[in-house]
Amino acid sequence: MGIFSFNAIALAFLLAIISGAVNACPSSDREALLALSSSLKEPYLGIFDSWKGTDCCSNWYGISCDPTTHRVTDVSLRGESEDPILQKTGHSSSGYMTGTINPSICQLDRLTTLIIADWKGIAGEIPSCLASLPNLRVLDLIGNSLSGKIPDQIGNLQKLTVLNLADNKINGEIPSSIVQLSSLKHLDLSNNLLTGEVPANFGNLKMLSRALLSGNQLTGTIPVSISNMYRLADLDLSRNKIQGQIPAQLGKMKVLATLDLGSNMLTGEIPPAVLGSTGLGILNLSRNSLEGNIPDVFGPKSYFMALDLSFNNLKGAVPGSLSSAKFVGHLDLSHNHLCGTIPVGTPFDHLEASSFDSNDCLCGNPLKTC
Repeated sequence: MGIFSFNAIALAFLLAIISGAVNACPSSDREALLALSSSLKEPYLGIFDSWKGTDCCSNWYGISCDPTTHRVTDVSLRGESEDPILQKTGHSSSGYMTGTINPSICQLDRLTTLIIADWKGIAGEIPSCLASLPNLRVLDLIGNSLSGKIPDQIGNLQKLTVLNLADNKINGEIPSSIVQLSSLKHLDLSNNLLTGEVPANFGNLKMLSRALLSGNQLTGTIPVSISNMYRLADLDLSRNKIQGQIPAQLGKMKVLATLDLGSNMLTGEIPPAVLGSTGLGILNLSRNSLEGNIPDVFGPKSYFMALDLSFNNLKGAVPGSLSSAKFVGHLDLSHNHLCGTIPVGTPFDHLEASSFDSNDCLCGNPLKTC
């Protein structure tokens, strides 16, 4: 081999090393990820075993990078998914992880997606510095044991489209700044320990399609501003301590398909506009203190997969117009003070007695004859 050939090979080798170094993620991103992994303990799967070498953009489990800048853009660690790595546990594709979320994650200032979800044992607080990540679009920390409060400055995340903090132990109030999340489409804060009221100007979240706040300790009334959310399809405020009346304006929302207000402390009468809404397919008003008659406002465009008005103080007759509804799947009017004859025909001919149990004086099929 000539000197020229040897030099050419050496130069090519050197260029390959330089190219590899240039294409690798910055050492600052790598160190931030290693600090994150050092704060977490995952004893069964060994998902952090792949986090080795100088290039965190190459074969590090759950990590994705920008192909041009080689900055880390996605951290996606799910404890329940179809990923083959989860088949190792033999525990029905479910992982377990303890520890805390290290604030070092905030050094990844090009991060667009942060998913650390369904690990059950991750505790501690949500790092407040997450609110300073300008490019964050998805923040999903569902299914852990996180405590403390939602960062006060969460509203700074102007590009955020998904905020999922459900199934944790998060307490305190919903930050007032949350209504500044102008790009937010999916909000899930359910099954936590949140207190205080739903912000009065919650309706400012004009892009929101799902608002899931069930299973907390929220008080106050239902903000009327929610009726201005023209993209909202799913509103779940069930299992809280919300009081006052149901805003009639909710019945005018064009896209709203699911409204769950069950297990609260709501009073007053059911607004006719809500029961008469032709867009609602699932309506749960059960386990409140609603009173008055059930509005007789059903028609050929009424289509309810589920309609639950049980455990209230409703009186009067079962509305005859229910017979004209296009479809009623599950109907529960039990545990009220209804009286009179149950109408005949659909949907009543497929309902069981449990749909009408524990009323004052209802009769007719499927109950006793009048």
